Amino acid sequence: MDKSFDSFFSEEMVNSPEVFPIISLDERSSEINISSGDVLPILPLRNMVIYPGVLLPVSVARTKSLKLIRQAHENETLIGVCTQIDRKTEDPGVDQLYPMGTVAQVVRILEMPDNSTTVILEGKKRFRLGEQVALKPYLKAKVFISEDTMPEDNNESVFQALVSSIKDLATSIINNSGVLPPETSFAVRNIENPVFLINYVCVNFGFNVKEKIRLLEIDDILERGYQLLELLNKESQLLELKLSIQNKAKEGIDQQQREYFLQQQMKTIQNELGGTSPEQDVAEFRQKSDEKKWTEATAKVFDKELKKLERTSQHSPDYSTQLNYIETMLDLPWNEFTEDNFNLKNAKKVLDTDHFGLDIVKDRIIEHLAVLKLKGDMKAPIICLYGPPGVGKTSLGRSIARALNRKYVRISLGGLHDEAEIRGHRRTYIGALPGRIMQNIQKAESANPVFVLDEIDKVTADYKGDPSSALLEVLDPEQNMAFHDNYLDVDFDLSKVMFIATANDLNSIPRPLLDRMELIEVSGYTQEEKIEIARKHLVAKELENHGLKSENVVLSKPVLQFIIESYTRESGVRELDRQIASLMRKIAKLVATDVEYNAEVSLDDVKKYLGVPRYTRDKYQGNDYAGVVTGLAWTQVGGEILFVESSLSRSKSPRLTLTGNLGDVMKESAMLALEYIKSHAEKLGIDPLMFDEWNVHIHVPEGAIPKDGPSAGVTMVTALASAFTKRKVRKNLAMTGEITLRGKVLPVGGIKEKILAAKRAGITDIILCEDNRKDVDEIKSSYLKGLKFHYVMDIMEVIDFALLKEMVK
Repeated sequence: MDKSFDSFFSEEMVNSPEVFPIISLDERSSEINISSGDVLPILPLRNMVIYPGVLLPVSVARTKSLKLIRQAHENETLIGVCTQIDRKTEDPGVDQLYPMGTVAQVVRILEMPDNSTTVILEGKKRFRLGEQVALKPYLKAKVFISEDTMPEDNNESVFQALVSSIKDLATSIINNSGVLPPETSFAVRNIENPVFLINYVCVNFGFNVKEKIRLLEIDDILERGYQLLELLNKESQLLELKLSIQNKAKEGIDQQQREYFLQQQMKTIQNELGGTSPEQDVAEFRQKSDEKKWTEATAKVFDKELKKLERTSQHSPDYSTQLNYIETMLDLPWNEFTEDNFNLKNAKKVLDTDHFGLDIVKDRIIEHLAVLKLKGDMKAPIICLYGPPGVGKTSLGRSIARALNRKYVRISLGGLHDEAEIRGHRRTYIGALPGRIMQNIQKAESANPVFVLDEIDKVTADYKGDPSSALLEVLDPEQNMAFHDNYLDVDFDLSKVMFIATANDLNSIPRPLLDRMELIEVSGYTQEEKIEIARKHLVAKELENHGLKSENVVLSKPVLQFIIESYTRESGVRELDRQIASLMRKIAKLVATDVEYNAEVSLDDVKKYLGVPRYTRDKYQGNDYAGVVTGLAWTQVGGEILFVESSLSRSKSPRLTLTGNLGDVMKESAMLALEYIKSHAEKLGIDPLMFDEWNVHIHVPEGAIPKDGPSAGVTMVTALASAFTKRKVRKNLAMTGEITLRGKVLPVGGIKEKILAAKRAGITDIILCEDNRKDVDEIKSSYLKGLKFHYVMDIMEVIDFALLKEMVK
């Protein structure tokens, strides 16, 4: 044995925690004096494989193994080294060993400080294990030498390239793994013998025992090299994957550390600038929550959400969503109410100051205030004000809030078609917000405001849901004490909110929603009321809007009446307000340019400022013609008088002709009227043969305007009776009412508007159904001055009063 081995194996090396093989320094180590069939002592290894030309330190502990290596070392004899199939076997026989092993020489025995023994073995040649010869004092067996087959000359260049690839790939794996010591890379680079290099790499790299045995069993060195290169490639790919994962994990850790340091710097900067950190925000939120008057259940939800905010990183996308939710919860007025003003006289004064008329609505508000004053606590009423546009329904809500000393909020429901606008969006959606109800409660900063739901009849439904169904919970006093908004996800008490809905047409409101509201009709204004509204409100408002003083413009009652009659046609006062504003602009221009003008506006001045009158007043046209009767109609802009004309013409095939753009119901009324006249012809003094010889034509003027409804029934009967009998119709008479085939007169609606239209047209006598007497009794007596009402139950009563004995010329 070469003495250089003694210096190569230093004490530091054998004590090193890494046990790595070393290449033999003897290039002739494979030349040994041993033949196939010889018997060799066999040293079993648990999980190591030794190759020819490789030095391998092995820790020996078994008694038989210690005896074997000491005798072999003393006698300088060769031994066989095999690997156990099962590493747990303590005393293996030939059957428990892999059949392929390596002839080895014991180079040196080292007694370690921990009383263990390490032996340095040098591999010489490969062999196949034969039959077992002895088990004592240690295992002995026959061995059959396996010679390595070197590449042929024509494959020499291929073999060199293969060895070079193995060397480069092995070096790369060693440098990148971080597991193998640097000495391994040094050894690989400096081994010149290609067979030793292949064997060294097979032993040194972390292949499992089965792979190492498989490579050891290959006789052809070129094939062993190919198989080794394949394993190295797999190892290299696995290593690259590990490095990639480690780099990504390191980048993540570095990013987290970077974010942590930046956050700390931001906190320092915020503190220097006097800003607030997230921790300060949370502390402030918790302090505010202690002052809230919410329920215990709400407090639990808030604490849970606040803790979630604390756990969320400030740079997380969820942080702003959670922060908005917390701020919304704190901004809502949980059980915070304004104190009502129980001075009923003051409330009445405020309502009267802001609005002229509307006595029914005002009385209802005063009644509610009175009950609230006596009882101290009650659910707020849910009122629906319905009527034509421009009569003050929306502005009435603001006056009610002022009278009760409550906050005022309003939302317009016109065109609303998404249920989430009422109930809010769930927080899972980006940009989620509370519904319009909770947003306005938050804006009001009070849990008992006057809340106006404007244009509730114009809510529409589509694929996003039906908002009117969501309003059922809002407007139900039995449910709205626990209103559930999807964004908040907690119940909120709306029972103290006074909801006032406004609508133009009740027919478009769903029945369940209509059932939950107290309906109060806000009918159109009379001409007298419009004049008073203009004098007390509109003129003063427009003077201020146009920078004029009261002495610059003086509008008398006759002038206002002329503007109302000639330039407006409406139930409310919106158009009147626009006409007054137009007049004010003209005068403001004269004042600004120092042009002289008449401050007391006359009727001629009105024509000059506003142009030619747009409308003419409906006037009674006399009773000189038979078959012409004045009826009363209701329209969206108020009441109108309606003339029903009938005429007869000879024909061999008589028929009934209806003109004037009449609807189906009105046509049916005309048919009923004619049939009634036919069936009562003798009683009315009409020759029945006339119906076989005369065409009947009924016309209602202003054919461009569609007309429908049953209220012209009595008017048509009277017109036909007059046409057939040639009797005059009573002067200054108008009528309205539905008829039946039996001759009964039924009540109709819109009585107030119809009466006001009759009064404007100069009518003095009005025929109504007996059941409409109650509607007349509700109208102020001042509006009925100069009118005489005749209540009937049967058509004959109408004809007897309406038709005179006098014949027409």
